Amino acid sequence: MMRYTINQKIKSGLLLLVIVFFSFCKKNEFTAPAIVPDASYPQVGTPYTGVLNSQDAIIYQVNLRSFSTDASFKGVTARLDAIKDLGTTVVYLMPVTPVGVLKSAGGLGSPYSVKDYKGVNTEFGTLADLQALVAGAHERGMTVILDWVANHTSWDNAWITAHKNWYKQDDKGNIIAPPGTGWTDVAQLDYSNREMRAAMIDAMKYWVYTANIDGFRCDAADFVPFDFWKDANDALKTITSHKLLMLAEGTRNDHFKAGFNLVYGMGYYSTLESKVFGTGASVTMLQDLNTSEYATSYPGSQVVRYTTNHDVYTTDGSPVNVYGGKAGSVAAFVVTAYMKGVPMVYTGQEVGTTRDMNFFYHNPVDWTANPDLALLYKGILNFRKNSDALKNGDLTVMSSDDVAAFTKATDKEKVLVIDNLRGNNVTYNLPATVSKTGWKDAFSGTAVTLTEKIYLTPYRYMVLTQ
Repeated sequence: MMRYTINQKIKSGLLLLVIVFFSFCKKNEFTAPAIVPDASYPQVGTPYTGVLNSQDAIIYQVNLRSFSTDASFKGVTARLDAIKDLGTTVVYLMPVTPVGVLKSAGGLGSPYSVKDYKGVNTEFGTLADLQALVAGAHERGMTVILDWVANHTSWDNAWITAHKNWYKQDDKGNIIAPPGTGWTDVAQLDYSNREMRAAMIDAMKYWVYTANIDGFRCDAADFVPFDFWKDANDALKTITSHKLLMLAEGTRNDHFKAGFNLVYGMGYYSTLESKVFGTGASVTMLQDLNTSEYATSYPGSQVVRYTTNHDVYTTDGSPVNVYGGKAGSVAAFVVTAYMKGVPMVYTGQEVGTTRDMNFFYHNPVDWTANPDLALLYKGILNFRKNSDALKNGDLTVMSSDDVAAFTKATDKEKVLVIDNLRGNNVTYNLPATVSKTGWKDAFSGTAVTLTEKIYLTPYRYMVLTQ
């Protein structure tokens, strides 16, 4: 990702102010600049200096309505130690803003129907509660990012009555829902309007200062124009007191160019769930995605890979059901977390929850379920967290039709993963280029000697180091 020096930022900022001044003098109306000057909101707390580089991120997605029995910020704060112990380094909070009531899609309404970009949903608590959650995460060495919904607002957002021209309209002048989506509970914003774009960037800056957050997960990023994301990322980089992580939920090939450090691996999930597990397609399809999903990446940028999230959990089901049981869900996660990219875990995934977690309702997770599974996730993620080879090493792929196999290596560490993604016994032929000796189990430390043919029981995986 391209970065600017401080001197360049100062020069750019001064040039921008000159442009804005003369634009104002030339016209009787104010034209908002593409990059909004710093709004100078009061800084709450001390900016967190421990924000990790992209490759060090291990993301935990918090569904606030399912995370605790009272669906509150305080409920998340109370479990921050558990989130950290799991091995994750980034806490990603689903939208915290008030939810629209007009034309609500049902239940408690969609958290992605934003009524006020600078408000806090009282369902979850107060701004002070959110600030305490962020401070608690920072104290534990974790980064916090907020879900940001830039494409649309609720129908009762104040922008609709105050600035109708900020929205897309039909030929009769009626504001419309996002075309082709079926999202009738939200109104489509018009990104040809410069004032709206300026207000959106201003609201994003507000949260950086007011809640001391460390970045954003940008919802439906494919629906929002590239030039806006470029402007927004550039504007946020002018907040030199904060290092920010920016994650785009989308498949468009220009998100890295727009300045995002992280982009969703939607193709990876689709291939894993519907093809490798769904139809028994060759496991080699997963390693092929390492080329396509990184084709437009920049040095330091990463693809986020997952076996579930709030959307696909709702449509496809729990990983335990999708991947052939608890053992299959873990085998799927090992290759997802280790082969290439940044892993993401969704609320309750680590305890194998299978309950309905429709995010339009309160559906609290039972955190006492499946402690054996939670231990496996903890081992997998903490090894990834502490392995330089997995985070930064050179990847060599050698999968078969049934087994995901690869090495990640640096000068000081080599990791070998052999992972049966089938619900039956398989035999994997070890390539001659892979040493049979000198290995130890990554989790137990036990010495392991390999054979030319490796027999794997259903969903068995091996993670070895040397």
